Amino acid sequence: MIWLEKFNKVFESKVRLGLMSVLVVNEAVSFNELKELLQLTDGNLASHLRALEELKFLAVHKEFVGRKPLTTYSATKKGKKAFAEHLDALEALLRRE
Repeated sequence: MIWLEKFNKVFESKVRLGLMSVLVVNEAVSFNELKELLQLTDGNLASHLRALEELKFLAVHKEFVGRKPLTTYSATKKGKKAFAEHLDALEALLRRE
C-alpha cells in the first residue's frame, strides 16, 4: 500500500484540506475571502493558517491598501507538492492501489 506513505496527516483536518484546495487554484487569497469561503471564525482560521505557515506550506503577504492592512496567503511550491501527493494518495486509496 504505497499510498499510505504519501498520506499527509496535516491535511486530515477538513479546514486545512479546504484551505489548501483554495490556495492551490488561486494566486493569492485574502484572510477575509478565506474566512467567508470556508465559513470560519477569525481565530479558527488564524490557527490553521499559522500551522500551515510553520510547515512552509503557505506564504503570508502583508501590505496596506490605502490606510487599511491587507493580508493575503498563497500556497508555496512545497505546499503545492505536499498537497498534490496527499491527493494522489487519496485517489490511490479510492482505486485501492
